[in-house]
Amino acid sequence: MSGRNFIKPTVYTMKTLFNLAIALCFLGNVIAQNNTSYWQQHVDYKMTINVDEKNNQYSGKQTLVYTNNSPDVLDRVFYHLYFNAFQPGSEMDVRSLTIEDPDRRVGDRISKLAPSEIGYIRPSKLTQDGKKLAYEVVGTVLEVRLNAPIQPGASTTFKMVWDAQVPLQVRRSGRDNAEGVRFSMTQWYPKMAEYDFQGWHADPYIGREFHSPWGDFDVTINIDKQYIVAGTGYNKTNVMGENGYKSVMHARRGKKSWNFIAPNVHDFTWAADKDYIHEQYLADNGTTLNFYFKNNPDILENWKNLQPKTAEMLAYFNENIGMYPYKQYSVIQGGDGGMEYAMCTLITGNRKFGSLVGVTAHELAHTWFQFLMATNEGKHEWMDEGFTSYISDEAMNLINQEGAKNPHTGSYRGYTFLANSGKEEPQTTHADRYASNRAYGITAYSKGAVFLSQLGYVIGKSNLDKTLKQYFTDWSFKHPTPNDFIRVAEKVSAIELDWYLMDWTQTTKTIDYAVKTVTQAEKTASITLSRLGEMGMPIDLDVTYEDGSKEQFYIPLQMMRGEKPLGIKGEKTTLEKDWAWAYPTYTLKVENGKKIARVEIDASQTMADINRENNTYTVK
Repeated sequence: MSGRNFIKPTVYTMKTLFNLAIALCFLGNVIAQNNTSYWQQHVDYKMTINVDEKNNQYSGKQTLVYTNNSPDVLDRVFYHLYFNAFQPGSEMDVRSLTIEDPDRRVGDRISKLAPSEIGYIRPSKLTQDGKKLAYEVVGTVLEVRLNAPIQPGASTTFKMVWDAQVPLQVRRSGRDNAEGVRFSMTQWYPKMAEYDFQGWHADPYIGREFHSPWGDFDVTINIDKQYIVAGTGYNKTNVMGENGYKSVMHARRGKKSWNFIAPNVHDFTWAADKDYIHEQYLADNGTTLNFYFKNNPDILENWKNLQPKTAEMLAYFNENIGMYPYKQYSVIQGGDGGMEYAMCTLITGNRKFGSLVGVTAHELAHTWFQFLMATNEGKHEWMDEGFTSYISDEAMNLINQEGAKNPHTGSYRGYTFLANSGKEEPQTTHADRYASNRAYGITAYSKGAVFLSQLGYVIGKSNLDKTLKQYFTDWSFKHPTPNDFIRVAEKVSAIELDWYLMDWTQTTKTIDYAVKTVTQAEKTASITLSRLGEMGMPIDLDVTYEDGSKEQFYIPLQMMRGEKPLGIKGEKTTLEKDWAWAYPTYTLKVENGKKIARVEIDASQTMADINRENNTYTVK
């Protein structure tokens, strides 16, 4: 035999070929599933509740038509029972008692709730297409095993009867908040969990926010006739009635029935109080803005002045993201701070005017970033809070004529603090599972806002503006993921951005560039830069010469496979060769015969460099 290896030929039996065919078929199915075109589930709710105001309780009936648009057969479903979080010993309670920095609004308050102050949702009957279902209440989640699986493309009808108690307001929802609002009714009904390409999202209610399927809501609330009710939706005839909704008076037992119709939303919220003042303001695009606030002389002027400001904000978001698609939006005094919901927000109202405008701007902006582009707030909280923080700061900078060159400096400061603290966690951390509330807050709000602002540095502000509009066009009324957003940015800018999404959101790698040396000869100069951090970035380099003239050089990151638009606003910028990430240094030669006085990396301060002290070099 020669020195070559001899390979014995394989003999395939019929059984082997059959098993191989099955394996290839299975592999093909896996590949097909990974490349399945976008789909989302659909829910239609019809609910009626009767409120016992004296005992802070209500009974409810719900008909839910669930359409399975997934390619999967579903043999079980899950409902959220959010009010069950407001009980001593709940996960929300224990988490607040054990986390290093509990939310001051929660603290140990849940642990001290009396039986008449706790919240609960207690289903008493559940059927699927008329047949009784078995279920189990597990904390804030109802686990349901179906009698008949829901096939792909099929619909099924669930009917539920439940009793509930409204908790003393602790976090977002409940009765009798600190400002005396009687009912802030958020996450108040048995709510179908979301099922998507990642499976079920039946997260327990521990502290953060929500994710649910799109659908139509028809909700009737029977409550004492003295109450004014505000919330999601409008009447089916589109005729403006009392308080902007179709409201039908029932003489029996002194009750009034409020009927709300909300098409194509993924949540339903309402609030009620006997002392609400309701005022309306018509925005330029025809949207009716509703304002509900307590009849408190100390706040009346602020709430009246808020109305035209809200219209200005709506106009800004319409122009810079996409048109608000509903006919009404309501700003409602309630809750414990500010929180966005379908076609409305609940905010606390006893504020200075600047604070009132600021919280309204933020919550209104959420209508686009999380409500219309409905990301999973548990998994991608930075897209929700960060994008909202970015666009609301942009809006306030213009509307309030603040004149800031970079309206996001506060977000940069917050991120830099966290990045240098040693306590930063990746943005892929689930919102409920950060080690501290501070880490969550800075990561979601500040680092999330910097993601967008810094993206403008990478691809150019004009491309960022186009990206936000295209993102709305492509993904409104859907459930986008981080990859969906970055793909829009890539298509708009013709720049590869997978490196940016990965390093910024999936790691805690930091950006730190430095001017290492400047050496000058008679007619040339060499500027050597260093990459000290592990995350690469393109570089804007500003050079000031001894004669007072200035010049900017732009060094793309090689992984971008492109560059941002140059020469915006008449500024002269010289495009230099790419800097490959693996090379720790880069030398730029300047051959114009001028003497350099000063060099600065990122004079705009929109690159999130965690140590700006080494960004500037002054020639001595």
